[in-house]
Amino acid sequence: MASLNVGDLGEFLREQRRNAKLSLRQLADAAGVSNPYLSQIERGLRKPSAEILQQLAKALRISAETLYVQAGILDERDRADLLQVPAAILADPSITEEQKQALLQIYDSFRQGNAATAAATGTEAETDEDTGKDAEAPDRPDGAATRDTPGDDAR
Repeated sequence: MASLNVGDLGEFLREQRRNAKLSLRQLADAAGVSNPYLSQIERGLRKPSAEILQQLAKALRISAETLYVQAGILDERDRADLLQVPAAILADPSITEEQKQALLQIYDSFRQGNAATAAATGTEAETDEDTGKDAEAPDRPDGAATRDTPGDDAR
């Protein structure tokens, strides 16, 4: 079988797996892929989908974006923008490792949900560049965005 130019990804995955002290079988089980398929990825014979890369990243406890860059799915410049929030979470000494992982999972789920919504509607969420507030939310005189809440009467 001919190589699909994913050797760098395969080598990177093998290195990450060894650093995590996981056997090929352990990583395959943790990621929900077959042993032979993972072996073929590591040898550069198969090109995994973004979904498989995400499963592998989760099992290896590394960012999926790192694997996307290695696989050529994501540009390095895009990756730098995406890593700002996760880097801040990981660098915060005031929260536990479990809390960091929970925050990272929530952040990823929000990003994926927004991307799916944007893809389905063909739009992106708009924000006011100057304030970072929702562009559609009107401002109150004190600078806070207004929100309709049940039982809130205009005075």
